[in-house]
Amino acid sequence: MVEWGAAAEAIDEALDLRSPQEIDELDVPEAMVLDITLRRALLDGQTSTVRLASSLCVTPMLMEHVVEELRHLRFVEVQGLEGRNLFLALTELGHEQAMERMELCRYAGAIPVSLRQYTDIVERQQATPDIDHDLVRTAFADLVVSDRLLDELGPAIRSKGAIFLYGPPGTGKSAIAERLIRVHHDSVVVPHAVEVDGQVISLFDPVLHRPFEVQPDRLDRRWIRCERPSVIVGGELTGSQLDLTYETNSGVYLAPLQMQANNGILVIDDFGRQTLTPEQLLNRWIVPLDRGIDYLSLDYGVKFQVPCLTKIVFSTNLEPSSLADEAFFRRIRSKVLIPPIADDQFDEVLRRVSEHAGVEVTPGTAAYLRQASREKGDGDLRPYLPGAVCELVRSIGGYEHAPCVLDRAMVDRVVDLYFTQDRAMHRIPAPGGAVLGAA
Repeated sequence: MVEWGAAAEAIDEALDLRSPQEIDELDVPEAMVLDITLRRALLDGQTSTVRLASSLCVTPMLMEHVVEELRHLRFVEVQGLEGRNLFLALTELGHEQAMERMELCRYAGAIPVSLRQYTDIVERQQATPDIDHDLVRTAFADLVVSDRLLDELGPAIRSKGAIFLYGPPGTGKSAIAERLIRVHHDSVVVPHAVEVDGQVISLFDPVLHRPFEVQPDRLDRRWIRCERPSVIVGGELTGSQLDLTYETNSGVYLAPLQMQANNGILVIDDFGRQTLTPEQLLNRWIVPLDRGIDYLSLDYGVKFQVPCLTKIVFSTNLEPSSLADEAFFRRIRSKVLIPPIADDQFDEVLRRVSEHAGVEVTPGTAAYLRQASREKGDGDLRPYLPGAVCELVRSIGGYEHAPCVLDRAMVDRVVDLYFTQDRAMHRIPAPGGAVLGAA
């Protein structure tokens, strides 16, 4: 969680997301509001206007109007009064109605916002960061990154369109992609749910969205002030995650990843290792990449348009030429190579990692580890290696109840343990003197 700031209060006033006081100000069908309230009352048992207002993220005044309508329909009855807080229970008719509505949809959370309002707010929150070298340097301060690379990343983040990060395994592409969101120091509002054609699309996800510790008093509580989202997926990405998913048990749709990442960043890591081919992913993204809009469909065929204002980042360690043709890469304006690192960068990574891990590095060992990496390992220097080495040193030290010291002898031992060896498997002696693969 992050703290609330006065600057964000000014943004809320500009967005004009004040709490609705009347049912029609919610801009969603009144029947949906009544249904959700009935389901919530059924789940609560005995409830009240204040409790319902809190659960459905509306004001007590608005909830009083909803209760008046439910009383008129003879769905609820008042059992008590404390100030303006009415204590309520469902009537027999209301219980029957609530159970009937539960069969169609079990959603009983925050009243959704309309698609019209959602589209308007997303477009008004489109990221326009004023990025320069100092800001990018600060964003990546915890990584060892060359100025040359920073000066390629900066314009790529600032420009419109997607970013393509590529390079050998272990050069830090994932770590860089995860930190791209740090160039943003403002915030956005994200709705709990969106209403489309009388259906509920659940959008806010506490795993993906980081809300502020304190929310502004004047903000419509159907919206949550959050950091700009950063959604990261890898080889597990499937086509269904890019479309609405209908939950048959709840009767609610789950928003696709790009919708959850609106006004932020969507990182597709390990690009080319998904069950979807790169061509299929490209075809899915042609319109969103070019026009900033996406088209989604409800389960029964209704198609609608939503904004797709997220920075899409493709990251891969595969050869670009093996992924797609020239037409694909023309659609991605910024292509940034993340190469192996230089000697001084490797030594700095080792220094930072060893200090954090409590591993003593003897003089001259850094150079010896670099030599081992080039001769027995990757053939060049990659920033993941010092961390892997220090982890193994700690494991060996714990196993032998010995100090965690990285010297030349330990480098030889760790390198043999970490990198695969160029030996024929049938020549490796097995326990007891046997030879694996021997006749």
